[in-house]
Amino acid sequence: MAEAIINEAKAELSQAISLTNEAIFSGAWYYPLLGVHYVASHPTLYKAVYPILTKALITSVGITGALFFFTWLPQLALCAVLTGPLAFIPATLMVLAESYLLVIFISRAFFLSEAQDKIFDAVLLQRGNVQLVEAGREVTTTGGGVKKLGKSLSKPLDRFSPQSLIRYLVTMPLNAIPFLGTTLFLLYNGKKLGPTFHGRYFQLKRFSSQQKVEFIEKRRAAYTAFGATALVLNMIPIAGFAFNLTSTVGAALWAGKLEQTGGQVDGNPKDERPGEIERDATKVEL
Repeated sequence: MAEAIINEAKAELSQAISLTNEAIFSGAWYYPLLGVHYVASHPTLYKAVYPILTKALITSVGITGALFFFTWLPQLALCAVLTGPLAFIPATLMVLAESYLLVIFISRAFFLSEAQDKIFDAVLLQRGNVQLVEAGREVTTTGGGVKKLGKSLSKPLDRFSPQSLIRYLVTMPLNAIPFLGTTLFLLYNGKKLGPTFHGRYFQLKRFSSQQKVEFIEKRRAAYTAFGATALVLNMIPIAGFAFNLTSTVGAALWAGKLEQTGGQVDGNPKDERPGEIERDATKVEL
């Protein structure tokens, strides 16, 4: 199984490189950043995820600190063989990549998946996509016309498969090559990570497996750009988990744009300027 995944990784890495220019010009790389601004301008979202962020912060501090204490020096020695005096750069990147992997694995196993789906639905609802959200979640309306999210009508998505874990581990040594290796690492894993942020969107749209594959293929470069940017943010020490949630918000903003345009916009956020997204089409209570 591992050998098959390695061969697949080589082929898909070549494809990811060929998508670089298209990924940059797609503009989808901006949506994870737009998600940060959106959360900052919508305190209700922050308050709703505060308990989860607290758990994540404790988890991130513990794991990142332990990895730097126990594994940074051995990896520094290994990287020194390849890169000499620049060894501290790839060694640090490798520890951050390992930290991200463990934090996401633990958090998704215990408390993240359901929260991601709820935040995704809340943002779609705020952008006016009521019917879409009602396809997968109970939504009630209060006397003041405020929409309130109820329980999900489907199971939380499993966004972290054994295959993705192996792919991540197989490509992690690329970080031992300064700059170029890290770029390849981000492109390849971004290509795989990007579509997972729209897993809830596909669920709400009730796409079949074939429909999902076709939808992703038409926007492969855009998903690669989104995933690479989200991965960079996720690897930031301690704060990476919070950025994982803001990238979920960015993915919801992108999904809302696709709904508005009938899927014609592949990811260019030129119309989603910060001043415009602060105005909600629908008031939502989480």
